[in-house]
Amino acid sequence: MKKILFIIVLIFAYACEDVIDLELPTSEPKLVIDASIDWLKGTPGNEQQIKLSLTAPFFDLEVPPANGASVIITDSNANSFEFIENEDTGIYINNSFIPEINGEYTLTVIYEGETYIATETLRSVNEITRVEQNLEGGFSGDETEIKAFFNDPAEEENYYFFEFTPSLPVTPTLDTFNDEFVNGNEIFGFYVEEDLDLGQSVTIRIHGVSERFYEFMFILLQQIDDGGGGPFETQPATVRGNCVNQTNPDNFPLGYFRLSEVDEFVYTVIE
Repeated sequence: MKKILFIIVLIFAYACEDVIDLELPTSEPKLVIDASIDWLKGTPGNEQQIKLSLTAPFFDLEVPPANGASVIITDSNANSFEFIENEDTGIYINNSFIPEINGEYTLTVIYEGETYIATETLRSVNEITRVEQNLEGGFSGDETEIKAFFNDPAEEENYYFFEFTPSLPVTPTLDTFNDEFVNGNEIFGFYVEEDLDLGQSVTIRIHGVSERFYEFMFILLQQIDDGGGGPFETQPATVRGNCVNQTNPDNFPLGYFRLSEVDEFVYTVIE
């Protein structure tokens, strides 16, 4: 009798399940400007790209590209670099860019009759001098820790952006750092990964960045950490970058225009 009653309860509970369609508020799409100009050490730095996209509703699986924009970067030497869209991808390419340390650059994007402007300076970075590993790191004692060391220039303020991309199907780890308390000393970028085993590798990138970008990324990463999500999770509040809509200030874009010298080191875990 108890078994029959249990089955009836299960059927009743299943029958009471309803599909609820959530109606989330929508807004007009905003332009997203992903303009990261990276000058990798040892390369001419002439091949660069800028990605333009649009915000989309929460449940949309695809990010729509922003097609048909005019994208130009000018420098303080009166050079002009036009970025041409690759088909309809929203990726705009230039193969004749001229990077210059401490050079000032202005990005101009014209999209659907509105003009967006941003100005930044290309910051330098010192090279990675050595990398150390610890196979018994982390709170559990069985995580792999990686330290990438480099020398911070003395008597100047420096700001850094780190990217750690392992040869694993996981999201890259991003971090920021400033030299306020370690000016002129040897410092390191720190990475820890539980599943990084012997023979696997991690690509370490250190970017020299401006103070404004450091603050922008610091706040963005802090929101991600507080929310417990990944770097592509929806943010609890809008973090504005340095791109300004000159035509309609209220219709501000998302994203950032950044220029960096970059040093890269691919490290393989050993015994």
